[in-house]
Amino acid sequence: MKHRLLIFILAALSMLGALSIDAYLPALPAIAAHFRVSPAAAQQSLSLYLFAFAFMTLFYGTLSDSFGRRPVILIAMLIYCISSFGAGISTSFQQLLFFRLLQGLSAGAGSVVGRAIVGDLLKGAEAQRMMSWISVVFGLAPAIAPILGGWLQVTFGWRSIFGSIALFSLLLLLLCLRSLPESLPRVERHAFHFKVIVANYWSVARHHEFMIRCLGCALTFSGIMLYVASAPAYVMNILHLPVTSFAWLFIPLIGGMTLGSIVAGRLSHHWKSESTIAAGFVVMIFSTLWSLIYNGTCEVRIPWAVIPLGTYAFGMAVCNPAMVVDTLALFPEVRGLASSLQAFLFMIVFALGSGLIAPLLFGSAMKLAIGTAVGLGLSLVCWYGVRRLVTGELRES
Repeated sequence: MKHRLLIFILAALSMLGALSIDAYLPALPAIAAHFRVSPAAAQQSLSLYLFAFAFMTLFYGTLSDSFGRRPVILIAMLIYCISSFGAGISTSFQQLLFFRLLQGLSAGAGSVVGRAIVGDLLKGAEAQRMMSWISVVFGLAPAIAPILGGWLQVTFGWRSIFGSIALFSLLLLLLCLRSLPESLPRVERHAFHFKVIVANYWSVARHHEFMIRCLGCALTFSGIMLYVASAPAYVMNILHLPVTSFAWLFIPLIGGMTLGSIVAGRLSHHWKSESTIAAGFVVMIFSTLWSLIYNGTCEVRIPWAVIPLGTYAFGMAVCNPAMVVDTLALFPEVRGLASSLQAFLFMIVFALGSGLIAPLLFGSAMKLAIGTAVGLGLSLVCWYGVRRLVTGELRES
């Protein structure tokens, strides 16, 4: 199988999570109005999706180790396709929440199992190169999805967004049926022993330094997470732009992340990981201070309001890969399990931030800037403060 086709398939599978979030964000006000629920209640359809996504992230890696990569992806894709169609024809808000739950449970298979497929087929620099290309292609989804979602909302209504996602997932399912290889031979699969799996998870979860590092990694996303979760309110109520103008928010965010990922790849050949992490934090601190000063002294308007968001995303993308690699290196013998737990904690932080914190900040650009500053401060404390304290205690013991 040609690597280009595999890159496309794995990147498209990874896109499903972003599509399920970003494409429907422009329709949140219309969904709230249609079902006669409050904006905060409509926001819970995002939080429920994220919690379900996080929960299943814990298990997809283990399931694919036991039953194979291809069956897990195909079954998850089928459920995702059905749930996307169901969300589009929901007749009550409760039905919509149910199908969003199913979407969340099934959307994470592609990103989790996809990384395992790359590891099965390729090694070393070749695997890193493929992952970087997958990241670049994947980065297009959050930039395109809200623009497409806004256009579909204005032209055909919010149901068309879920219909388009269902069609995309159906075509991707057919492509996987035809062209996705099984990369894990039966002789290399592990028996599914529930007690052993639980014991391994418990062993990793009790490792204080690992958990603190994971929390520090997740909190670097505060400056992106809060604005993504608050996108409708930020774009339409704070920037006073139409529903078709979500690109003003997402292009700086995704552009900064893409450029930062490229720079991080280049720096990895010349800098130590701690230097790369420190450089990323410096950029994020500068961007956060810039945002606080701007929102506190100037009228909020484009493009100046979104430039600090792009630079923050750049700094986050520079330091976060090195943070993740250093964190997972604590458990080289169960790296896949540790990766699942790290992704789970990230999604839990994302879900709590979008469901509990973001609604409190909807009405003010300054509140969003302060929220970003608090999240970044906590990340710094975890990575440079508490983490080193725990490391010192472990060495003394």
